[in-house]
Amino acid sequence: MTADLDYSRLLHVAGSILDGAVGEFRDGVGAPSAVAKSATDFATQVDLDLERRLTAELAERTQIPVHGEEFGGPDLDTGAVWVLDPVDGTYNYSTGVPLTGILLGLLVDGDPVLGLTWLPLQDRRYAAHVDGPLLVDGEPAPSLTGTALATSVLAYGPFNAAHGGRFAGAVRADVVRALSSRAARLRMTGSTGVDLSFTAAGIFGGAVIFGRHAWDNAPGAALVRAAGGVATDLAGRPWTVNSSSLVVGAPGLHAELMEVITDASGGRWNEDAE
Repeated sequence: MTADLDYSRLLHVAGSILDGAVGEFRDGVGAPSAVAKSATDFATQVDLDLERRLTAELAERTQIPVHGEEFGGPDLDTGAVWVLDPVDGTYNYSTGVPLTGILLGLLVDGDPVLGLTWLPLQDRRYAAHVDGPLLVDGEPAPSLTGTALATSVLAYGPFNAAHGGRFAGAVRADVVRALSSRAARLRMTGSTGVDLSFTAAGIFGGAVIFGRHAWDNAPGAALVRAAGGVATDLAGRPWTVNSSSLVVGAPGLHAELMEVITDASGGRWNEDAE
């Protein structure tokens, strides 16, 4: 089945399905927590309702199964699978910060081959498949060109410096301190979808994402690659659904970014990212 996938058709169909959900997404801004996941992580009723709706429509119209953030789904590393985040940047969404959107990616044997990021509160749509180009509101965007960290805006994933875990907060703080003297500007948007789509479009030069969830990372990784950028994990390996982190950047900048990360982290993340 995967050899016969028509990526252009699937991109069109998926885009029309997401278009149909924009009104519901906008109407729900400010929705409170409906399901608590942790002290600061939750899902709203909009997350739940949109995922049910989009999953049903995608499965019916494309005959490809869907794995969503809230309700799960089939394995992500075998065959063709849609991966869906109905409300990315939920904390932003719930508090009215307009950096939030709907993320949808298509994985084939664990590799991102197609991505869509809809930002309804900015009236912006980013879409692409592996053969490119990146489409911004349906129009082809210029491919990314070589750029330097010193003249670029860099997005950095949110963190708590007191937390431990795979990528300890203290080390993340060391890395952001090093990047603060190398990048033109640093931004922490609270939305993986915004960080990655803005990188694909050349608004940001790159982004560092510490999360491992495919519904956050797969759509944007596909967008960045389609635009001519690079998407790896923190150890520099090409990003797949099994990666535990994501680093994206324009040509040239990605390599420079990886050097700063490796130096500032003392190389510890090369092993921790396994």
